[in-house]
Amino acid sequence: MVQHGEEQETAVMTGDGVSASGAPESDAAARASRSDPARATLAVDLALQGGGAHGAFTWGVLDRLLEEPWLRIDGISGTSAGAMNAAVLVHGHARGGAEAARQALDDFWHRVADAARFSPFRRSPLDVILGRWTLDNSPLFVAADLAARIWSPYDLNKAGSNPLAEILRDTVDFDALAQAPIRLFVTATNVETGRGRVFRNAEITASVLLASACLPTVFQAVEIDGVPYWDGGYAGNPTITPLVRECKSRDTILVQINPVARPGVPRSARDILSRVNEISFNATLLKELRMIAVLRRVANAGDCEGAQWAGMRIHRITSDRMAEFGSSSKLNAEWSFLCMLRDEGRQAAEAFLADHGDALGQRSTFDLDELLEEV
Repeated sequence: MVQHGEEQETAVMTGDGVSASGAPESDAAARASRSDPARATLAVDLALQGGGAHGAFTWGVLDRLLEEPWLRIDGISGTSAGAMNAAVLVHGHARGGAEAARQALDDFWHRVADAARFSPFRRSPLDVILGRWTLDNSPLFVAADLAARIWSPYDLNKAGSNPLAEILRDTVDFDALAQAPIRLFVTATNVETGRGRVFRNAEITASVLLASACLPTVFQAVEIDGVPYWDGGYAGNPTITPLVRECKSRDTILVQINPVARPGVPRSARDILSRVNEISFNATLLKELRMIAVLRRVANAGDCEGAQWAGMRIHRITSDRMAEFGSSSKLNAEWSFLCMLRDEGRQAAEAFLADHGDALGQRSTFDLDELLEEV
């Protein structure tokens, strides 16, 4: 459950003295991560990746950031699970500030776990005993995975049902979201053109969020105004450009849950497919970050739009531990797994604030130029 602190209208929490590795921080680092009442409020944007149940890591990051009263969220761009985290946060914040946003996120993920109690996708007894979160050895998951290579969702799920639909309608006030001061950008992929569409606050409905998370091998395409959409990760995971062009903040914090690098060559069919999916869902993000790196170099700071690109600062919160979890665990919504990911996200955000909190508003902490060197 949410650990309630003093309610803040404009955003986020105090440090707990724990590093990302779980070891106690130094006194200086702990002091640096604690809220400073005299510190000027700083606006930031958030870019949230998708990744199914792994989105609980992002929940933990957001829960920690929402405890810092000197941080004010200007805009959020999210895809798939990142879009759902973003929508829940924005709706909650519009209703009651940072504490309400934290509680809304907690309620949402509780609902996800409650719905999963009746899911046929369960860990095998051996995986439970060994503390492994994978579903690779679950007979029903293996059967469904094989069936998805032969039959489509139009064969197996003719009603087009999605258990998240009811959860979203029950937990998100879309009227409040439409009028919220935090700008929200949700990406979905147009099936027919292959291009991404970015939906903004007043356009966002439960169907838009379901479209952003619509894996084509699992769910039927979601139609919005007669246009079919699939998962936004194919076109932008997440899309960063609107944050630069439409928000006032110069600092964008990317919360990345899909591993970019993974050592070794996958050899099993499942591992190969999992790695292909990781590369595919990171490709659009890496391409956009490279574009931003180029624009920062060549932008004319003397004109209005050039100044936006030249002055932007990029930061990243991630965890090496996310590479431990295979793609099948993205369907594992056991409460214990979600809580573990949440705690990992909180620790990663805590480490970021301790190491880079003072850089916010001053300089980038994620070196985009390295991406240009890889091309």
